[in-house]
Amino acid sequence: MRYLLLTALMFMLIPAVTFAQTREELHDQIKEKEDSISDIQSRIDDLQAEIDDYLGWHIGAFGTLGFGFSDFENWQKGANPDANSMNIKITANPYANYNDDQYFWRNKAFINLGWQKLDIDPNDGEEAELEQVADILRLSSLYGYKFSDKLAASALMEYNTSILSNFNNPGILDLGIGITWTPITDLTVVIHPLNYHWVFGDSPEFTNALGAKIAADYSRDLFDGLSWTSSFSSFLPYKDTDPTLFEWTWINGFSYDLWKGFGLGFEFGLRDAEVESQDFQSFWVFGVSYTF
Repeated sequence: MRYLLLTALMFMLIPAVTFAQTREELHDQIKEKEDSISDIQSRIDDLQAEIDDYLGWHIGAFGTLGFGFSDFENWQKGANPDANSMNIKITANPYANYNDDQYFWRNKAFINLGWQKLDIDPNDGEEAELEQVADILRLSSLYGYKFSDKLAASALMEYNTSILSNFNNPGILDLGIGITWTPITDLTVVIHPLNYHWVFGDSPEFTNALGAKIAADYSRDLFDGLSWTSSFSSFLPYKDTDPTLFEWTWINGFSYDLWKGFGLGFEFGLRDAEVESQDFQSFWVFGVSYTF
């Protein structure tokens, strides 16, 4: 009789133990699901933040300030044992970009200014003056209507001249239409086979022409604190002229952030435009960088 009672009790306890184990397993599964849901929601929030950051207006500026000072007095005998000098270089790159699901509008400017002073005899009573040595103004406005995330019909206006002296003499204006390709987030390629190219100025050699406009912009964070921006623009005329209207410009900027947007910057540019100069053009600036 005792064995029968023990056997009956065991059969009664087995379902209870089994139920308790099953309930704990279910609680564990619920906790795992909750953790998974939390992870998914976190990823969704991150993606939404990226979308919010990608769409709408983005306005800012970056550039480089380079400067140098020197003073010599009764130094080692040479051509100019008493002399002082000063040079200042400023580059500024403001931009205002708008992006939406259907279209984008990207506006940017590049300004390069520079002055220098050299006084080879500070004791002669005449103060040397600052002389202008660099003067560049480039404006660009690109509008695109999206066919997809990577391809859009686009229109581009680009203007290049000096700003402090010889304004619009020469001045070069491009207006064209075509397509804009964005294969990755940081790269934009503009291909406009229908572009009209105006050259303004006093020289009778300046003329206008129809041609193709090809441009590209790229930006990337190389590693923590160091960023690189690169901009290329070119015009290929469909007819031969003398001087040729073929031109290209390539400008690069490197910025290393040290503290709240300020750091070290290096910018250099290469340009070939026969209507402006028969010689190859270049510049570089190293100094304090800023980003706003």
